[in-house]
Amino acid sequence: MTRIVIEFDSDWILSHKDDDVLPADFLAGALKDEGLAAASDSFTSCMVDFEGDAEEKQKHILGLLAGRYQGEDVNKVVVTTITQGNDAKEELAAAEADDGDDEEDDEDGEPGITFEYKEKDISLPDRETVMGQIGALIGADEFKLLAQEICDVAPEIIRSGCYDVFTYQSYLFAINDGFGLSTYLNALSDLVAALSLARPVSHGEGQALPVVRSQTRPKVYEETLPPVKDSMEPFDDVLRIVRNGSRTMINVLCVDISEWMNDTENRYFKEFLRAVEGAMNKFIVVFRIPFVEKDVLEAIRCSLFDLISVRPVTFPPMTKEEIQRYAQDRIASYGFKVKDNAWEYFHLRISEEKSDGKFYGLNTVQKVIRELLYRKHLTNARSKSGDAVIWKKDAKTLVAGGGDELSGTKMLDSLVGSEKIKERIEEIIAQIELALKSKEERPCIHMRFLGNPGTGKTTVARIIGKILKERGVLRVGNFYEYAGRDFCGRYIGETAPKTASICRDAYGSVLFIDEAYSLFRGDRDSRDYGREALDTLIAEMENHRSDFVVIMAGYSDDMETLMEGNLGLKSRMPYAIEFPNFTREQLSEIYLSMLNNKFKYDKSVEHAVRAYFDGIPEEVVSSKEFANARFVRNLFERTWAKAAMRCQLAKEKDVKITKDDFERSTVDKEFAFSEKKKSRLGF
Repeated sequence: MTRIVIEFDSDWILSHKDDDVLPADFLAGALKDEGLAAASDSFTSCMVDFEGDAEEKQKHILGLLAGRYQGEDVNKVVVTTITQGNDAKEELAAAEADDGDDEEDDEDGEPGITFEYKEKDISLPDRETVMGQIGALIGADEFKLLAQEICDVAPEIIRSGCYDVFTYQSYLFAINDGFGLSTYLNALSDLVAALSLARPVSHGEGQALPVVRSQTRPKVYEETLPPVKDSMEPFDDVLRIVRNGSRTMINVLCVDISEWMNDTENRYFKEFLRAVEGAMNKFIVVFRIPFVEKDVLEAIRCSLFDLISVRPVTFPPMTKEEIQRYAQDRIASYGFKVKDNAWEYFHLRISEEKSDGKFYGLNTVQKVIRELLYRKHLTNARSKSGDAVIWKKDAKTLVAGGGDELSGTKMLDSLVGSEKIKERIEEIIAQIELALKSKEERPCIHMRFLGNPGTGKTTVARIIGKILKERGVLRVGNFYEYAGRDFCGRYIGETAPKTASICRDAYGSVLFIDEAYSLFRGDRDSRDYGREALDTLIAEMENHRSDFVVIMAGYSDDMETLMEGNLGLKSRMPYAIEFPNFTREQLSEIYLSMLNNKFKYDKSVEHAVRAYFDGIPEEVVSSKEFANARFVRNLFERTWAKAAMRCQLAKEKDVKITKDDFERSTVDKEFAFSEKKKSRLGF
């Protein structure tokens, strides 16, 4: 009996991880179809037993792979080993039995596994190096304590030989997306290897112990209990790893259970935990959930603890100071340094990234860093300079509009049709300044902005932050804009820390909440996280009333409902400012001011603009849905686009707006208004 063992290069396997069938499984299946005793021994190897010429069979195997992976040099990614012996039959049968279980999991063609190999020498890292790397991590205090604890206990575990006492300890990482989960898993893997607490298994030449994670989160069923049929389907990906744990060279296995954290008592989830518990001698298990409140974290820990010993480790979102330290280190690694006065604009850009409710932690920070460095390289190239300093003017290019040089008061004065609003804001600011001078307790300055869309609420809120910074009321003066539902988490216990984190970012600045009424639905539905977000907001507004301004905005009626449903909120927001709809004349002035700031234009355009806005029906202008200045801006941008296209086709260097450009914009469906014609009999 002859055996050929085929091992695939790990990087090549990674490049085919999304294939319908992994290379090892394909080859095992192809050989079985030929009547040979073959099985995929792991994700990266396959074995076949046969009688006959080994060299001929080896060429045949390479031919099968070359036919499957055309255009790829399979000779560079395959290593074959030929051995003789009859005792191989039993090993092959065992591998074949395990592989048979896997075939059922692979019916959908989704292996669901991500391999994260670290390219380095096969020699294991030493303790001092690993602990030095962990100590250099920003934040992650609980993880650092865990690492030190593992170092302390390792000698005793090794002395007694009770390795299972350690391997049967699992961990519950509470960490948000984009805040370094892979970094911490790899650090844990390195530490376990360095301390010889797990069997050191190499994975091919030049490879270190890998971390393997579930690629996709388990699916969530609509019902509390999934149907009996396919009841374990959400866990198939992870169970495949569990069954192959002794052959997959795994050191640390991470399973994301976020989708199940509200349903940990589900009997299928418990069944899954039993399967994991039975394989904990094969790898260190880490469960992952988002950063949540302590009591929710403890409830999840207790539920897991029924079957598995689990240690919670929390990773709070990074503070502004921690993000700056991280960015400073990353930028320094590229050979650049940042001037102190440039960080203001870096943080402004980060706040812009956060304001849409889709902030991906360090991934987003790295994106901003690369963008900043690209702009710096472009500046150096054009100026033929090798300057390695990020100056204020460089960082300023990150911010939309580059930051406005006008004072807040001048910006307020330049607004069209906002005379009464200006007076009200000046009254509020005068009251605050008087209280500060008399050293009385500063009055609560949280505000409500009431009005329809496009009436200037966001613009005025941004200006207020600038004025309060200039007057010494706010120490930072940045502007953070969110929608009401951005404060709500996806799972129980996620909302409060998410809301607190948003507020913490806004300390010293303005936190603007548009459509704030969406946080309150007028009922006592415990599954609605809006109420939890409001409770946290109220506490933050009270505890930090002297350090930031919360401005809630929305329709007048809806905002009143919000205030009536939350008396504590109303008492903390004493200032209400009404933003009326703009008149037709004011809409014309807004359009013409945009035009004046950007382009040259024919005098005939001014008459066409006034005639157009005067002709908008009353029911449109006075409706709740009319977008006011937002409508004007959209029309202006449409005119700009049409004029730019015309000038480009005519090879004209400068864009000049004509009456025709404007009128061609107004006939587009979203800007065209016409009275309904009365129908006549017979037509």
